[in-house]
Amino acid sequence: MTTAEHSAARRPKGPSKTVIFVRSVIGRAYPRVIGLQREKSWMFFDILLPLLATMSYVLFYTATGAPNDFKGLVLLGGAMSAFWMNVLWSMAMQLYWDKEQGNLQLYMLAPTSRMAILTGMALGGLVATTVRAAVILLGGALLFGIEYSVTSWPWAIAVFLLSLVALYGLGMLLSSIFLVYGRGAWQVTVALQEPVFFGSGFYFPVRALGTVAASAASLVPLTLGLDAMRQLLFPEMMQNFYFLSVKAEAALLLALSVVFIAAARWSLNRMERKSRQDGRLTERGN
Repeated sequence: MTTAEHSAARRPKGPSKTVIFVRSVIGRAYPRVIGLQREKSWMFFDILLPLLATMSYVLFYTATGAPNDFKGLVLLGGAMSAFWMNVLWSMAMQLYWDKEQGNLQLYMLAPTSRMAILTGMALGGLVATTVRAAVILLGGALLFGIEYSVTSWPWAIAVFLLSLVALYGLGMLLSSIFLVYGRGAWQVTVALQEPVFFGSGFYFPVRALGTVAASAASLVPLTLGLDAMRQLLFPEMMQNFYFLSVKAEAALLLALSVVFIAAARWSLNRMERKSRQDGRLTERGN
């Protein structure tokens, strides 16, 4: 055995790629989870103020004498809107903000994948977002006497998880795209906020938009996920307002999950190659 081979044999082996990935996810999720406990005022602004916005739509249905199921549709839409806001501001904009703060170089030099870093950010932010969504659903139900009639818990859980996987896969894809566009990412983020609220049917059944518009809006995973969950939570009312069947929407969500995650991985790898070749990460150097 040569000296080089002998040295290589004696060199201790490092952790596997899987272990590094898991550790990276935990490392990036930890600060966001712990941060909830350190700044209590954030919980007030992140939960109570969005709850007030949702309550305005519920009070409108109350004033018109609409059945409680209509109010439940609004509550569910308001709860799911929290996840879209988290994807826009805490996922899609994250790499751009880290670049502005000087932390992006650390991510690029870290011996782990960028997918692991973004996955950790997603899981960490998911905790606070889930709390916000739960407060909207439970608080609204207590205030307005809304009852949820879940027809199938396995399907409800499956649709919810598929919606989140596809949505955060989209967030990972947008994070690399927004980073490349530089300062224009802020304007794009603001521009995407309200149109998605409308197109995804957060405050009304998406079927009201028509088949063509609803199909186009289905590119945002929450459109399909919200419609499917409404069918499972309010089956009687949604018999006349559903867009597609629950099984069809679950299959489409699974397909969107695969597409968005694969596209995000390709985009992040391309971004990393660009940074090494050109010495910068934006198209115009801004």
